Amino acid sequence: MEYLLRMENIEKSFPGVRALKDVSLAIRPGEVHALIGENGAGKSTLMKILSGVYKKDGGRIFWMDEEVEIGSTARATELGISIIYQELNQLPNLSVAENIFIGRERSRMGFMLDHKRTVEEAQRFVREVGLDVDVREKCSRLSIAQRQMVEVAKALSVNAKLIIMDEPTSSLTDRETEILMGLIRKLRDSGVSIVFISHKLNEIFEISDCISVLRDGAYVGTVPTRECTNDMLIQMMVGRELKDIFPKQEVPIGDVVLSVQNLNAGKAVQNVSFQVRSGEILGFAGLVGAGRSETMRAVFGVDRAESGEIEISGRKLPARHAPIDSIHAGMGFVPEDRKLQGLILGMAVRENTTMASMKRTLVHGMVNRRRENEITREYVDRLNIRTPDVEQKVVNLSGGNQQKVVIAKWLATGPKVLILDEPTRGIDVGAKKEIHTLMGELTRQGVAVVMISSELPEVLGMSDRVIVMHEGRVCGEFARGEATQEKIMETILTSEEGKEKHEN
Repeated sequence: MEYLLRMENIEKSFPGVRALKDVSLAIRPGEVHALIGENGAGKSTLMKILSGVYKKDGGRIFWMDEEVEIGSTARATELGISIIYQELNQLPNLSVAENIFIGRERSRMGFMLDHKRTVEEAQRFVREVGLDVDVREKCSRLSIAQRQMVEVAKALSVNAKLIIMDEPTSSLTDRETEILMGLIRKLRDSGVSIVFISHKLNEIFEISDCISVLRDGAYVGTVPTRECTNDMLIQMMVGRELKDIFPKQEVPIGDVVLSVQNLNAGKAVQNVSFQVRSGEILGFAGLVGAGRSETMRAVFGVDRAESGEIEISGRKLPARHAPIDSIHAGMGFVPEDRKLQGLILGMAVRENTTMASMKRTLVHGMVNRRRENEITREYVDRLNIRTPDVEQKVVNLSGGNQQKVVIAKWLATGPKVLILDEPTRGIDVGAKKEIHTLMGELTRQGVAVVMISSELPEVLGMSDRVIVMHEGRVCGEFARGEATQEKIMETILTSEEGKEKHEN
C-alpha cells in the first residue's frame, strides 16, 4: 500500500461559490503532509469532506486502496480519520474528560456511564500532550491555549490512522508548540499520518515531509519539503511574489487619544497604565496568560474593571463603563475569538458589518436597507472580502474573510482608537499583508491602533512602541528602534525571576 489516502478530482460548490475545482491529494502512511494556501483556497473545505462534515459533489476517495464514501463524521472516525479544527469544537459547559470522549462515552455493563474510567483515561491523554489540568474542570474555565491542547488529546484518544490538524498551534505558546511537534514526530514514527495546515511557514519546514498547495479552490502542486524555499511556497500560494509582509508606514504621531491609568481587573490586570497616540500603533507582547487580552477587555468594558481611569480624547469613561460607552466615545475592539465574540455566524455579511454602526443606517428612525448595502459594499471592496454577495451568511466564509468582516464592522463606526487582538491569527500571508497595510492606512488617517499579537515578528514589524506584559502587569516598554525579540524575552524572564525572589 503506497498511499493511505487518495482524493481524486474532488469538486464542491456552495451557493454562488465553487469552493473546490478538480482537487487531488495523496497521503502516505507515516507522513506529515502540509496543506497550505491563502484563506479561501479550499483547504478547510477539502478537509471537511475528508472528515465527513461535507459531502463532495464529484470525485473519488480511496482509503487504503479501497474506494469509500465518507458521508458522516462517524464514518470518518470509523475509518480512522480525526480532525482538530482551527476554531475550537467543544461544549464549554462540559468537563475536559467529557469533551474528550463525547460520543464515545466510557460505560459499565453496556449502559451505565463509568465516570472513574472516563476521568482516568482522559487524564492519561491530557498528560500525553503536556497539559497540567484537572480533567473534571469545565472547558469554559480553561484558556484558549489549554482548550486547543484538549482537542489534541481528543484526537489522540481516537487512535486514528490519519489526524488532520488545522492551525493547531495558533493559540499555543512556544513551549506548548514544542510539545505538540514532539507528539507529531512520535505519531509519525508509529505510522500515523498527519495533515498539517498552518500559515506559519517555519512550522511547515520544521515538521513536514512534503507540502501540497491550493489556490482559489484548485490544486497547484505537491513538493518535497527539503526542496522548498519560502519564496517558492509564497509564489505558489498567491501566484505572485510577495514582499514586505510587515509594510510599516511612517506617519506623524499626534496627541494622546487613549489614556489608561492604574487599571485593575482581577489577577489578570494589575495596575496597568499606558497611552496611545493618534497615528501610532502600540503593540502588546507577552506570553499566553500575560493578561494582554484581559486588559483590553477591561478597557473596552467587556469585563468589569475594579479601579482605574480610562480617557478617550480627554473624555473620561464612566467608572463602570459598558462597551456601548466605549463605542460612543470612539473605540472599536476586534476580539481574539472572532466566531464566539466578533460575529453572529447565522447572520449575513451585511448585518454583521453594520450592527455596530446602526445610526448610520437609520432614515427617519428606521433601518434603511439601501444604506446598509452601500456601507457593506464599501468595506467588502476596501478589505477585499471574498463573498458572492452581502447577503451571504458569514458562517459560509473562510476564516480570513470572517476576520475581515469583524474588522469592517468596527471600521464602519469611524473609530478614533481601534484595538486589534490577534488580528492575523489563522490568516494566510496574503491576507496578513492586506491587514497590515490597512493598519498603516488607519494610522495615516489619525486612528490610534492597539495591537496584541503572539507573533513577536509581527509586533516588532508593525509597532511604533511595544509594551511587554507578564502575569497581569506591565514589565517593560520599548521604542520601535530599541525593541528586539531577545530584549522582550529577557524582560519577561527578568520579571519572572524578580517575582520568584520576592515570593521567597
